[in-house]
Amino acid sequence: MVDRIAWVVLALVHLLPGIAFFMPSMISRLYGVEAGSSVFPLLHHRAALFAVVLIICIWAAAESDVRRLAAVATAVSMLSFLGIYWSAGQPVSLRTIALVDLIGLPFLLFAAWRAFFSG
Repeated sequence: MVDRIAWVVLALVHLLPGIAFFMPSMISRLYGVEAGSSVFPLLHHRAALFAVVLIICIWAAAESDVRRLAAVATAVSMLSFLGIYWSAGQPVSLRTIALVDLIGLPFLLFAAWRAFFSG
């Protein structure tokens, strides 16, 4: 049961960015990038990838067989953003996203440990 909770929390971390694929107006709200920007299509595509991670986390909450894949996909999503965020000088506009990912890291560590090292 605790495993499922961890995966649901990780799904929630990716919920708003994933929904932005279906509601592109959220991209402006989440990232401060207007629809007319040349970067907007890239962020819209990024939202599609977040939707994939969201689906994988929900799937992992229901099916233990996909938890290793889910752990890898979710780790790539969260750790790559945090690495890019820090290498970019920790932009204030992305601080909330970084904090949400940081809050999710203990859940990711637990879920990944259980996926790879638990019987």
